Amino acid sequence: MMPNLNEKRSRGKAQYFIEKLGNDITLDMVLIRPGSFLMGAPEDEEGKSEGPQHLVTIPQFFMGKYPVTQVQWRTVAAMPEIDRQLEPHPSLFKGEYLPVHNISWYEATEFCNRLSAHTKRHYRLPSEAEWEYACRAGTITPFHFGQTISSKYANYNASKAYDNGVEGEHQDKITPVGYFKVANNFGLYDMHGNVLEWCTDHWHDNYEGAPTDGSAWTTGGNSNGRVLRGGCWHFEPNNCRSGYRDYSFPDRPDLYFGFRVVYSASRSQ
Repeated sequence: MMPNLNEKRSRGKAQYFIEKLGNDITLDMVLIRPGSFLMGAPEDEEGKSEGPQHLVTIPQFFMGKYPVTQVQWRTVAAMPEIDRQLEPHPSLFKGEYLPVHNISWYEATEFCNRLSAHTKRHYRLPSEAEWEYACRAGTITPFHFGQTISSKYANYNASKAYDNGVEGEHQDKITPVGYFKVANNFGLYDMHGNVLEWCTDHWHDNYEGAPTDGSAWTTGGNSNGRVLRGGCWHFEPNNCRSGYRDYSFPDRPDLYFGFRVVYSASRSQ
């Protein structure tokens, strides 16, 4: 079922719909239009697991405008259990509009399942390809801002500079979603830094044999690892690039780990 879309200007015009969670708590879902992009980092970037670059075609989907917040988490955690219990207050840094963190992959998936049951829409974690496509938003530079990153734009360990950038403020804590008021060309916020974001995919050491249709890669590789993207408040700038990849065990919560949700009427994974 296609939701009713609103239009709002960030850098450009982002189409989105508002999902009502109850108790006046909402979730903004941004329309990510279909397209093709070159996934992965070029050889002159620093990542070792980010190649080879390959062309991926992404169908249309919706993605959360921000990482899931603590108030959104608490609201959904109160909904009927599907497969596992959810702690309503798991985060170390407390704040209604801080990203929820200290979340395992299994817990993030339970959140999606409860949200799906509540809304009758299929919510899930993004595939790794969807995440990178959404983060880049048509750019080919290391960050959607450009060639470098600034502590004026994102929350990361800015005690070190990237490329021709400058050092900046290291806040050494999580910041509220949208704090920097800088969206990418798709209208998404906080794609670099703040919290690492879980994806559906199993971990693979490189992109040899990766899907080219934007679907999650859940065969082969390390089935005990799940992909994390985007870097976090504690990471240096190199580890917050659009192409940066990380992973952890799906049952492991960590104060660096958060997530955002996606919805696609045409795809179940």
